[in-house]
Amino acid sequence: MTRFSDEQMQAAMTQTREYTVVLLEAGPQYGTEAAKPVIWEHGRRNFELRADGILNIVCPITDDSPLCGVGIFTGSAYDVRRIMDEDPGVQAGVFTYRVHPTRSFPGDALKG
Repeated sequence: MTRFSDEQMQAAMTQTREYTVVLLEAGPQYGTEAAKPVIWEHGRRNFELRADGILNIVCPITDDSPLCGVGIFTGSAYDVRRIMDEDPGVQAGVFTYRVHPTRSFPGDALKG
């Protein structure tokens, strides 16, 4: 494992970036027949937010847990709450969400 000195860590910490993580969970309407077209439009909106550089990472969760997805946004927690309140899935009760401000490590990226 590569070792980092205190000085290297302190220098790297000045290069972190702020993000907001959203944990998307099943709401009371999740799993209903009426939810299917709403989820489709929720997905379309995610593509649009991603194309606009607002939603950097979108991860649908595919297990049977109440967690439906994870998103990493570039905006502040306040701005992201406003964005999520306008989400068609949230408005229809298909999803609920939790917002968490976070920071990245320098150079973080998903490798293709």
